[in-house]
Amino acid sequence: MKKIFINLKRFDIPRSLGGISFSDSILDYGKNVVDGLRTNYSKNLSELVVFFPEAHLITATKAKKDDDIIAVGCQGVFREDVVFKGNFGAFTTNHTAISMKAIGCQYVLIGHTEERKDKAGILMAAGVEDMVAVSKILNSEVKCAISAGLKILFCVGETMDEMKNQEQVISDQLRVGLENIDLSQVTIAYEPVWAIGPGKTPPDRDYIQKTAQLIKSYVPCDVVYGGGLKLENSEMLASINEIDGGLIGLTRFTGDFGFYPDECIDIIKKYIGEE
Repeated sequence: MKKIFINLKRFDIPRSLGGISFSDSILDYGKNVVDGLRTNYSKNLSELVVFFPEAHLITATKAKKDDDIIAVGCQGVFREDVVFKGNFGAFTTNHTAISMKAIGCQYVLIGHTEERKDKAGILMAAGVEDMVAVSKILNSEVKCAISAGLKILFCVGETMDEMKNQEQVISDQLRVGLENIDLSQVTIAYEPVWAIGPGKTPPDRDYIQKTAQLIKSYVPCDVVYGGGLKLENSEMLASINEIDGGLIGLTRFTGDFGFYPDECIDIIKKYIGEE
């Protein structure tokens, strides 16, 4: 049984505004994606989780059915939360784990390379370069998520500059980011940051397998490939026993590129051998 995660980033933004959504109306975006994925999705998955931009979480959770394999997740939570008879929610501009649970989320994405880059950039603006500090902030987010009852997809991975020290980088991200965490609620996504983006060469099978083995030597968690599960690499990734699933972003990378629920189903079916 495999796990599939889908990160929709800001795929809701209409093309007329510079995004990749074909619809100029974003009000039903979450519902439309859930309904689209429900068509012919496979029962041979242990989990199918979609991480939505925050504006679409309510319509997505309302579109879910009680017997759905589809779970809805948010793309992050704040590092602090409501305290009963204490802080009632003074977190302007930030959404807390409890608020996301109240909306109906079941999962949260934490430590994505874009989040790590953002937090590192804030520290750099203060003249501080400290990736361990970034992982400490992420650890606070993970603790809030666990406390709220959310499951976690926790991302780790190395940049081009960090490749020569990959084991140290990833082990530090796991050690600090998941310190004192109930790991039964955590899945790890491996993101080869150096290989993500147009024109970049993805890692080969041996590199991915070696990295998954490394991660599992540090934490007893399922590991999914976070560098982009797509039609072109689905069979290769499926052949790696240490890989327990994948993270899908775009489904089409040329022409009218974007995310298409029917093409997402095609990727999933090819990955699990139902093609």
